[in-house]
Amino acid sequence: MRIIIYTGKGGVGKTSMAAATACKIASEGKKVMIMSTDQAHSLGDSFDVELTKEPLRIMDNLYGMEIDTVYESEKSWGNMKDYFKKLLTMQSEGGIEVEELLVFPGLEELFSMFKILEIYENNQYDTLIVDCAPTGETLSLLKYPEKLSGFMQKVLPIKKKGVKTVGPVVEKTMKIPMPGEEVFDDIEYLMERMEKLQKLMLNKDIVSLRVVTTPEQIVLNEAKRNFTCLYLYNYNVDAILVNRIYPGKAMEGYFNKWNEMQEKSLNNIKESFSEVPCFYVELQDRELRTIPVLKEVGDSIYGECNPNDILFKEDIYRIDRKENTLSVYLPFANKEELKLEQADDELVIGVKNEVRRFLVPKEFWNKEITGAKFEEGYLNIMFKNQISE
Repeated sequence: MRIIIYTGKGGVGKTSMAAATACKIASEGKKVMIMSTDQAHSLGDSFDVELTKEPLRIMDNLYGMEIDTVYESEKSWGNMKDYFKKLLTMQSEGGIEVEELLVFPGLEELFSMFKILEIYENNQYDTLIVDCAPTGETLSLLKYPEKLSGFMQKVLPIKKKGVKTVGPVVEKTMKIPMPGEEVFDDIEYLMERMEKLQKLMLNKDIVSLRVVTTPEQIVLNEAKRNFTCLYLYNYNVDAILVNRIYPGKAMEGYFNKWNEMQEKSLNNIKESFSEVPCFYVELQDRELRTIPVLKEVGDSIYGECNPNDILFKEDIYRIDRKENTLSVYLPFANKEELKLEQADDELVIGVKNEVRRFLVPKEFWNKEITGAKFEEGYLNIMFKNQISE
């Protein structure tokens, strides 16, 4: 089973690109499920159908659903939530808005990601396409499994047996309710699901992330940050989709200045994502909604390329924190022709007449380059710990 996740800044057209891809793959005979984990759902609007938390047949081979984050949250940690609610209200006499206090940022989105794991394990489809929440939220929930599992191991080390023997005494003397076995069942369930989800998301033979952007500098900057972070956390981004490119004729006259800015951004995209396949989508003269339109756009985006394939799979970036080294994948470069510059928060690498640029990862902010070596297809860049005074 293939899993393809679309992410990007809010408003760039992730939902439309995901929907068009789903139509393209389903039309070629694969059984496809497309679902949205974004709380502000618009997936149903793209297909002009009403989607719910249950799978709905949209067309031949294509099914869709919009995740109910509240339902998935209750299913995943309902007992734990009830226990925390007791702790928060024991002295308040109901004066605290407990439900609001128990909404942890990103947690509901994480629980909606469990649906990806559930669909994968049920194995009823050939391909799962996910219309994900905007960039920032997506990055935070992709890191949640390792962060939250470590938190739970440290903060909740108490065992079920301890609760049975010590619990009544603690409750009597400290006036604090102790968690029941069902709470620990929830913890074990969460730990297990997060571990499995993390393992699945890092499986590059199954999961691909695709970043959607538009040719505007602000949007492009976030796409570059998103791209770099995903690769540094070892997720596989196998394509970039550049949406809403203005046709040349539409930019004549009054909009000519916009044409110049767009060309500059498109060149930046070429320099920033040179290793990864890029697909370019012109601004359409109609809304990207309804199945016939989405099918047409899906065909125009990918052409002869099969969007169900893994379009790229390499470790573009590697970090060695002990050696303070960043390695960049440059498979066909000649070291005699390489040029390296540092410009603010970007590295600029020149190879012959080509330029490659990307944002410096946070690990190397405020550090200067001390040297570089080209080995086995990777340019290894060494940094100082601090910029010298």
